[in-house]
Amino acid sequence: MNKVLENIKGKLIVSCQALEDEPLHSSFIMGRMAYAAFVGGAGGIRANTVADIKEIKSNVSLPIIGIIKKVYGNCNVYITPTMKEFEELVAEGVDIIAIDATKRERPDKKSLKDFVEEIKEKYPNQMIMADVSSDEEARYAEEIGFDIVGTTLVGYTDYTKGNDPLTELEKVIKSVKIPIIAEGNMDTPAKARKALDLGAYAVVVGGAITRPQQITKKFVDEINK
Repeated sequence: MNKVLENIKGKLIVSCQALEDEPLHSSFIMGRMAYAAFVGGAGGIRANTVADIKEIKSNVSLPIIGIIKKVYGNCNVYITPTMKEFEELVAEGVDIIAIDATKRERPDKKSLKDFVEEIKEKYPNQMIMADVSSDEEARYAEEIGFDIVGTTLVGYTDYTKGNDPLTELEKVIKSVKIPIIAEGNMDTPAKARKALDLGAYAVVVGGAITRPQQITKKFVDEINK
């Protein structure tokens, strides 16, 4: 088995991301956030942008799932959407690169199949992860050559809004044979545990650990009820 996959099996991967409009937007802060996750026992990190990844690497030596969020016009596909972002991550030396693998149209109008074929041709040893929102997309991702599937976008596409992440995860687990990483609204320790019990290979938790403004809002909303 691939060593990176071996190292994340059954582990918690912490997503350390802060977008430009968020209070913690800073590569330095994401580096310290990753270190805090490491001290807490995380087995991997998911991170956005080359700058953040560089800083995170200087703090921890955990496996990294790398992405670049890039919005092109009004296109809904923004997780590593084109070869440009993909190649920036390859140049940085990221263990696993995740890309939007939903059925939505990509900004460059390239089909997902063509994109993956181009990746495989240029970078045959690069591990790629499909961020999907449904079991149908997971099956297709496996068919066209992805190494890993993540349930990252369940509830974030028009056609999966309101879907329960654990229910969808279970469907994906029954649909494909490649490793499945549970991600997307895994916002309690109980949900993370349940995801692994269902058969997820690993579990990614983000906002519930690394986005204090979201965590604060949950408390405030409950207090104000």
